[in-house]
Amino acid sequence: MNGPSVMPVRGAVITGTGSAVPSRIVTNAELSTMLGEDIDPFVRGTLGIEERHWCMGDESTADLAEDAARLAMEAAGVAPDAIDLLIVATDTPEFISPATASVLHGRLELTRAGTFDLNAGCAGFVTALDVAWKYIRSDSRYQRILVVGAYAMSKYLDQHDKKTVTIFADGAGAVVVEARDTDGILASELFADGRYCHGMGVFAGGTRTPISQSVLDAGLQNKLRFVQKYPASINEEGWPRIVQSVLGRIGYTPDDVDRWFWTQVNRSTIETVMQGLSQPMERAHTIMHKWGYTGSACLPMALDDAVRTGRVRDGELLMFTGSGAGLAMGSLAMRWHAR
Repeated sequence: MNGPSVMPVRGAVITGTGSAVPSRIVTNAELSTMLGEDIDPFVRGTLGIEERHWCMGDESTADLAEDAARLAMEAAGVAPDAIDLLIVATDTPEFISPATASVLHGRLELTRAGTFDLNAGCAGFVTALDVAWKYIRSDSRYQRILVVGAYAMSKYLDQHDKKTVTIFADGAGAVVVEARDTDGILASELFADGRYCHGMGVFAGGTRTPISQSVLDAGLQNKLRFVQKYPASINEEGWPRIVQSVLGRIGYTPDDVDRWFWTQVNRSTIETVMQGLSQPMERAHTIMHKWGYTGSACLPMALDDAVRTGRVRDGELLMFTGSGAGLAMGSLAMRWHAR
């Protein structure tokens, strides 16, 4: 009697990237005028942010996601009817319901694809990429998956809150992940610490605190707030720990990594982590100087920028690490295969 057939392990590679930002540019000088103090020394010198892009009143998360997704599909050379699954990573959704992925699915006319949103805060893209890889590995029906990280946090900013308005920005990044008979994504790991779930967020608009007139009048919980300071050690110790774990499982060390992609919220933290890993800073690709901090979108945006500027080459080992509110963290190692 013949036993059940066993599907050979399939690899997953990125075949196309895309990114998008709104046209409105907000400089440090503009924010300094708005806040009544010079924010440039800290925001540029420590965070590495010189300017950021914010949505206009009629722009939204789905608009940015659509632009990035179309560019990624164009780069991959795939038509909408070739996509088997769409995953959108965001914590600034188009609506509470339905999913932002459903909005994007309709706009892109993905006639064959299933779809869903994924919210893991600023670790969303790594988490979504991990999910896409495992769909491809486990189910032969999935050949091409479109993964989008999208962020429009400017919609939730208090224009007088220096802690948030100077950092957060809007953008989207997208990748097409395809099944291949060669290894692309090699290993990944997710981490969370829910003790920090009240540390930062937009705490009104859900079932715990629905939007009401009193919420709007107070103007606190319906805007992004830092409530509890995250210890610097969360990233400065957590990032090296998770990447060492991922690399160790596939027999590599930090010296083998050609390009590092970190959450783009604080350049000084990236510098500290790279120094701790004994890695030259030039191997870390950063985009916060021109695009600010775009949360779940920052890693695919950084990848697209690196690809389009020729900083990623065939055969290189790439490392993605994202972390943010939740607390959620994820790290993923990938061998880059140029099309």
